[in-house]
Amino acid sequence: MGRQPSRRTGNRLDAVLGAILTNLMYGETAVSWSTTHRSAGHLYIGETVATGGLILLIFALARTGRSALAPAAVGAYIGAAYWFTSSTSFANPAVTMGRAFSDTFAGIALSSAVGFIVFQILGAALGTSALAVLYPDAGQAADDIATPQTTAGASS
Repeated sequence: MGRQPSRRTGNRLDAVLGAILTNLMYGETAVSWSTTHRSAGHLYIGETVATGGLILLIFALARTGRSALAPAAVGAYIGAAYWFTSSTSFANPAVTMGRAFSDTFAGIALSSAVGFIVFQILGAALGTSALAVLYPDAGQAADDIATPQTTAGASS
């Protein structure tokens, strides 16, 4: 049996493969490196807000016993944040890397990706800090996010 990719590597690979598949579905070349430069201060602020809000949303749902709503809530949040942030809400390093593989209006040039990832890390730290203030015991609910609970009788 071969070595499995780490979850982090898998996420980036999934994002890249998703971008390639999307390019092909729309009749584009499989890989078309994005030429959209995104490296301005207002975009970094938008990306920080998008990422911090996403972290806060996910863990607040877990802390309040509503982690089952996370998939729909995350989709709704990212869809809305695409419009309410100046950065178009990448909010995730894997998504950032995937968008570099498609030269579309939602793409990001590789030269801009590092800055976005830095501000995503900052946003994650700020979201975690806000979570600690709003829900000091949220860490106890982290297992509901990291390892989703299965229903009784379900096989793994």
